[in-house]
Amino acid sequence: MATVDDKKIIFSMVGVSKIIPQNQKQILKNIYLSFFYGAKIGIIGLNGAGKSTLMKIIAGLEQPTQGEVVWSPGYSVGYLPQDPPLDCREASIMKYGTR
Repeated sequence: MATVDDKKIIFSMVGVSKIIPQNQKQILKNIYLSFFYGAKIGIIGLNGAGKSTLMKIIAGLEQPTQGEVVWSPGYSVGYLPQDPPLDCREASIMKYGTR
């Protein structure tokens, strides 16, 4: 059953574009996007289409070249990078998985 919170927009992107300064390549162009409270989303696209860049902008790790990103007060985002830095000195899963 839908609740009042289900209709609440908690995140918006308005006219977001991203240009890579080194080569002036436009990764994102004029993106408009909003998420409702409780929404489940997926981002799909070809390699190099800007999926990771879009996620970094949503997470606040990168700034758009233009446009606005707005989170409603009281909400935050968690981000797990595509290639997380791993410490090889930590014990492996295999060590804990065998007895």
